[in-house]
Amino acid sequence: MSFQSWPTVCMLGNRDVNKDKRDKEDFTMKVMIVGSGGREHALCWAISKSPKCDELFCAPGNAGTDSIAINIDIQADDVSGLVAYAKDNAIDFVVIGPEVPLVEGLADELTAVDIKCFGPSAAAAQLEGSKGFMKDLCAKYDIPSAEYGRFDEPDAAKEFILRHHAPIVVKADGLAAGKGVIISRNENEAYAAIDHIMTERAFGAAGDEVIIEEFMEGEEASFFALVDGETALPLRSAQDHKAAHDGDEGPNTGGMGAYTPAPVIDDAMTTQIMDEIINPTIKAMAAEGAPYKGVLYAGLMITEEGPKLMEFNVRFGDPECQPLMVAMKSDVLEALLACAEGRLDKIKLEWHDDATLVVVLAAAGYPGPYKKGSEIKGVANANDIDGVFVFHAGTESQNGSLLANGGRVLGVTARAKTVAKAQKLAYKAIDAIDWPEGFCRSDIGWRAIDR
Repeated sequence: MSFQSWPTVCMLGNRDVNKDKRDKEDFTMKVMIVGSGGREHALCWAISKSPKCDELFCAPGNAGTDSIAINIDIQADDVSGLVAYAKDNAIDFVVIGPEVPLVEGLADELTAVDIKCFGPSAAAAQLEGSKGFMKDLCAKYDIPSAEYGRFDEPDAAKEFILRHHAPIVVKADGLAAGKGVIISRNENEAYAAIDHIMTERAFGAAGDEVIIEEFMEGEEASFFALVDGETALPLRSAQDHKAAHDGDEGPNTGGMGAYTPAPVIDDAMTTQIMDEIINPTIKAMAAEGAPYKGVLYAGLMITEEGPKLMEFNVRFGDPECQPLMVAMKSDVLEALLACAEGRLDKIKLEWHDDATLVVVLAAAGYPGPYKKGSEIKGVANANDIDGVFVFHAGTESQNGSLLANGGRVLGVTARAKTVAKAQKLAYKAIDAIDWPEGFCRSDIGWRAIDR
């Protein structure tokens, strides 16, 4: 598809035809998704099914979004370019996928030109943009989280480690694409983590400060809630698999797979998380002059004392978004729009009874150095399997061939009655894909299945 083939806003005299359309209660919308990952392909797929969606754009998109949306050659961090395109083409609603444009103020800039968007302001996005900000907020408003120290100088950080001992967790303060968290089993590993982040500058400016936290025992889970500034609506829980290899071994990644729902979060736990973490955070952000709108993603440790916050993200998780979108029966566009318009209290979400699970196919070497450009075959065969949805992440199309163009390349998602059945279906689909240069974990969903 080529976006040039679609008309821009039509003006008749001084009358904006699109504004007339928006004034009707049953109008359809021009929607733009910002981002290029599996999360954005899943959002495009879900939003394209909405009767409210008339035209769908994705900037910059990937080979998967190109089949259901009009890809726009504007990078997700090009705030001025995205705003100009949305304004010039009369986009009604922008859904911001990744964290970087949110932290850089894309939502603020869109709002300034009267374009509705899904995603928090730059001030509210500090919840992810600065782990120090988040930890200080938790301390101030008694939101349960790990004990911590915050440092902008390596020697002081190492002194703290010497006093508190290991195991301990060292985190880069800023955005590090999900890779800035290092669990250190002894003091030497912790000192090396400090050097890696602050001296070797492994994550650039994100490592100007480090957060050092106590190591928490328990089971990790991902919790998502839609927020309109005042009201929060919980989504289904999920569990991610961060480590690169089976058995949760190897370096942390952006996520190698996920499933929903997470058995560790039942109805009682959901209520506790909302009462102790999500709702207090919404009130805290409002009190701090930065009301939160968008999806709030809490990375949790379910401990013997109850749920504790590890980190906040200000966008849908990738890969958790993929199984969440496949699991949702409700109109996704309507739910996201209600967030932006402050009417979440009127929304009730419906979900499929089934479990959903995604396995990430990544390029060999990820999360370290990897090669681009290898050809992937058989994706259509995988998609033809009933209950399977293959979402693209790092892909591009060249001369009719599908090529790998990133670290995490495909998200093979399946829906079935149980996590075990969804797992079996996803790996059946992976077997249909021919990509020798890729790899995946073989145990996604193991926690739920072990139960």
